[in-house]
Amino acid sequence: MYKHYHDHEWGFPVDDERRLFEKLCLEGFQAGLSWITILNKREAFRAGFANFEAEELSRFCEQDIARLLADAGIVRHRGKIESTINNAKRVLELRREFGSLGAYVWGYAPQAAQDRPKVHTYEAARAITATAASQALSKDLKKRGWSFVGPTTMYAFMQAMGLVNDHIEGCHVRQAATDARSRFKVPQRS
Repeated sequence: MYKHYHDHEWGFPVDDERRLFEKLCLEGFQAGLSWITILNKREAFRAGFANFEAEELSRFCEQDIARLLADAGIVRHRGKIESTINNAKRVLELRREFGSLGAYVWGYAPQAAQDRPKVHTYEAARAITATAASQALSKDLKKRGWSFVGPTTMYAFMQAMGLVNDHIEGCHVRQAATDARSRFKVPQRS
Protein backbone atom coordinates (compact mmCIF):
# COMPACT_ATOMS: atom_id res chain seq x y z
CA MET A 1 0.00 0.00 0.00
CA TYR A 2 2.78 2.41 0.94
CA LYS A 3 4.73 1.64 -2.25
CA HIS A 4 1.61 2.17 -4.38
CA TYR A 5 1.00 5.50 -2.61
CA HIS A 6 4.60 6.57 -3.28
CA ASP A 7 4.61 5.45 -6.90
CA HIS A 8 1.17 6.72 -7.95
CA GLU A 9 0.05 9.51 -5.62
CA TRP A 10 2.80 11.20 -3.61
CA GLY A 11 4.33 14.13 -5.45
CA PHE A 12 1.92 14.13 -8.40
CA PRO A 13 0.01 17.40 -8.88
CA VAL A 14 -3.60 17.48 -7.68
CA ASP A 15 -6.32 20.05 -8.25
CA ASP A 16 -9.32 17.95 -7.23
CA GLU A 17 -11.13 19.78 -4.43
CA ARG A 18 -12.09 16.72 -2.43
CA ARG A 19 -8.62 15.16 -2.63
CA LEU A 20 -6.93 18.41 -1.61
CA PHE A 21 -9.23 18.84 1.37
CA GLU A 22 -8.89 15.19 2.36
CA LYS A 23 -5.12 15.47 2.32
CA LEU A 24 -5.15 18.67 4.39
CA CYS A 25 -7.26 16.85 6.98
CA LEU A 26 -5.28 13.62 6.95
CA GLU A 27 -1.99 15.48 7.30
CA GLY A 28 -3.46 17.10 10.42
CA PHE A 29 -4.42 13.68 11.78
CA GLN A 30 -0.93 12.39 10.98
CA ALA A 31 0.75 14.95 13.27
CA GLY A 32 2.66 12.91 15.83
CA LEU A 33 2.01 9.62 14.03
CA SER A 34 3.47 7.79 11.05
CA TRP A 35 1.95 8.29 7.61
CA ILE A 36 1.47 4.54 7.17
CA THR A 37 -0.86 4.58 10.19
CA ILE A 38 -3.06 7.16 8.47
CA LEU A 39 -2.78 5.48 5.09
CA ASN A 40 -3.98 2.19 6.59
CA LYS A 41 -6.99 4.01 8.06
CA ARG A 42 -7.75 6.19 5.02
CA GLU A 43 -10.89 4.29 3.96
CA ALA A 44 -12.28 4.45 7.50
CA PHE A 45 -11.56 8.19 7.58
CA ARG A 46 -13.40 8.60 4.27
CA ALA A 47 -16.39 6.67 5.57
CA GLY A 48 -16.47 8.56 8.88
CA PHE A 49 -15.92 12.02 7.44
CA ALA A 50 -18.44 12.01 4.56
CA ASN A 51 -15.70 11.29 2.03
CA PHE A 52 -14.25 14.71 2.92
CA GLU A 53 -17.03 16.51 1.07
CA ALA A 54 -16.64 19.89 2.75
CA GLU A 55 -20.28 20.95 2.40
CA GLU A 56 -21.57 17.87 4.22
CA LEU A 57 -18.72 17.77 6.72
CA SER A 58 -19.26 21.42 7.67
CA ARG A 59 -22.70 20.43 9.03
CA PHE A 60 -21.35 17.79 11.44
CA CYS A 61 -22.50 18.32 15.02
CA GLU A 62 -21.74 17.01 18.51
CA GLN A 63 -23.52 13.74 17.70
CA ASP A 64 -21.15 13.21 14.76
CA ILE A 65 -18.17 13.98 16.98
CA ALA A 66 -19.35 11.36 19.50
CA ARG A 67 -19.78 8.83 16.67
CA LEU A 68 -16.26 9.54 15.39
CA LEU A 69 -14.75 9.30 18.87
CA ALA A 70 -16.20 5.78 19.09
CA ASP A 71 -14.87 4.74 15.64
CA ALA A 72 -11.83 2.48 16.17
CA GLY A 73 -11.09 2.66 12.44
CA ILE A 74 -9.80 6.23 12.68
CA VAL A 75 -7.51 8.22 14.97
CA ARG A 76 -9.85 9.15 17.83
CA HIS A 77 -8.52 12.55 18.85
CA ARG A 78 -11.22 15.05 19.76
CA GLY A 79 -9.11 18.07 18.82
CA LYS A 80 -8.29 16.68 15.38
CA ILE A 81 -11.89 15.66 14.75
CA GLU A 82 -13.18 19.10 15.74
CA SER A 83 -10.43 20.68 13.64
CA THR A 84 -11.55 18.74 10.56
CA ILE A 85 -15.13 19.96 10.97
CA ASN A 86 -13.93 23.53 11.55
CA ASN A 87 -11.63 23.35 8.52
CA ALA A 88 -14.54 22.16 6.35
CA LYS A 89 -16.29 25.43 7.15
CA ARG A 90 -13.11 27.36 6.41
CA VAL A 91 -12.63 25.64 3.03
CA LEU A 92 -16.10 26.83 2.00
CA GLU A 93 -14.98 30.39 2.80
CA LEU A 94 -11.82 29.92 0.72
CA ARG A 95 -13.88 28.69 -2.21
CA ARG A 96 -16.06 31.78 -2.06
CA GLU A 97 -12.99 34.02 -2.04
CA PHE A 98 -10.70 32.20 -4.48
CA GLY A 99 -13.11 30.13 -6.56
CA SER A 100 -11.56 26.86 -5.40
CA LEU A 101 -9.34 25.37 -2.75
CA GLY A 102 -6.97 24.44 -5.57
CA ALA A 103 -6.56 28.04 -6.70
CA TYR A 104 -5.76 29.02 -3.13
CA VAL A 105 -3.21 26.33 -2.26
CA TRP A 106 -1.47 26.35 -5.66
CA GLY A 107 -0.83 30.05 -5.08
CA TYR A 108 1.79 28.87 -2.56
CA ALA A 109 3.63 26.51 -4.91
CA PRO A 110 7.26 27.56 -5.38
CA GLN A 111 7.62 29.19 -8.79
CA ALA A 112 11.28 28.56 -9.45
CA ALA A 113 13.58 25.57 -9.14
CA GLN A 114 15.90 27.50 -6.83
CA ASP A 115 13.02 27.76 -4.33
CA ARG A 116 13.53 24.07 -3.59
CA PRO A 117 16.99 22.53 -3.45
CA LYS A 118 17.55 19.18 -5.17
CA VAL A 119 18.29 16.40 -2.75
CA HIS A 120 20.14 13.23 -3.57
CA THR A 121 19.55 11.10 -0.48
CA TYR A 122 16.56 10.10 1.56
CA GLU A 123 18.26 11.42 4.70
CA ALA A 124 18.78 14.86 3.14
CA ALA A 125 15.15 14.96 2.02
CA ARG A 126 13.92 14.07 5.52
CA ALA A 127 16.00 16.89 6.99
CA ILE A 128 13.81 19.46 5.23
CA THR A 129 10.63 19.75 7.27
CA ALA A 130 9.38 23.21 6.29
CA THR A 131 10.08 25.93 3.75
CA ALA A 132 9.26 29.60 3.39
CA ALA A 133 6.26 28.60 1.24
CA SER A 134 4.90 26.10 3.78
CA GLN A 135 5.40 28.65 6.56
CA ALA A 136 3.50 31.28 4.57
CA LEU A 137 0.66 28.84 3.78
CA SER A 138 0.45 27.79 7.43
CA LYS A 139 0.42 31.37 8.66
CA ASP A 140 -2.33 32.42 6.26
CA LEU A 141 -4.51 29.39 7.00
CA LYS A 142 -4.18 29.99 10.74
CA LYS A 143 -5.12 33.65 10.21
CA ARG A 144 -8.23 32.39 8.42
CA GLY A 145 -9.20 30.20 11.40
CA TRP A 146 -7.82 26.81 10.32
CA SER A 147 -6.19 24.47 12.83
CA PHE A 148 -3.68 21.59 12.68
CA VAL A 149 -2.01 23.33 9.74
CA GLY A 150 1.50 24.03 11.06
CA PRO A 151 4.42 24.63 8.68
CA THR A 152 5.67 21.03 8.82
CA THR A 153 2.17 19.68 8.20
CA MET A 154 1.74 22.08 5.29
CA TYR A 155 5.08 21.05 3.83
CA ALA A 156 4.02 17.40 3.95
CA PHE A 157 0.79 18.44 2.20
CA MET A 158 2.73 20.35 -0.47
CA GLN A 159 4.96 17.33 -1.09
CA ALA A 160 2.05 14.92 -1.31
CA MET A 161 -0.08 17.06 -3.62
CA GLY A 162 2.75 17.83 -6.04
CA LEU A 163 3.26 21.49 -5.20
CA VAL A 164 6.89 20.43 -4.79
CA ASN A 165 8.55 17.31 -6.18
CA ASP A 166 10.56 15.76 -3.37
CA HIS A 167 11.19 12.43 -5.02
CA ILE A 168 14.96 12.29 -4.56
CA GLU A 169 17.36 12.39 -7.48
CA GLY A 170 17.53 8.87 -8.85
CA CYS A 171 14.07 7.84 -7.58
CA HIS A 172 12.28 5.83 -10.26
CA VAL A 173 9.18 8.06 -9.90
CA ARG A 174 10.86 11.49 -9.95
CA GLN A 175 10.71 12.01 -13.72
CA ALA A 176 7.08 10.86 -13.94
CA ALA A 177 6.13 13.39 -11.25
CA THR A 178 8.14 16.09 -13.04
CA ASP A 179 6.42 15.26 -16.33
CA ALA A 180 3.00 15.31 -14.69
CA ARG A 181 3.75 18.74 -13.22
CA SER A 182 4.86 20.09 -16.63
CA ARG A 183 1.48 19.04 -18.09
CA PHE A 184 -0.51 20.25 -15.08
CA LYS A 185 -2.72 23.32 -15.45
CA VAL A 186 -2.43 25.26 -12.20
CA PRO A 187 -5.90 26.30 -10.98
CA GLN A 188 -6.47 30.03 -11.21
CA ARG A 189 -8.40 32.30 -8.90
CA SER A 190 -11.82 33.14 -10.29
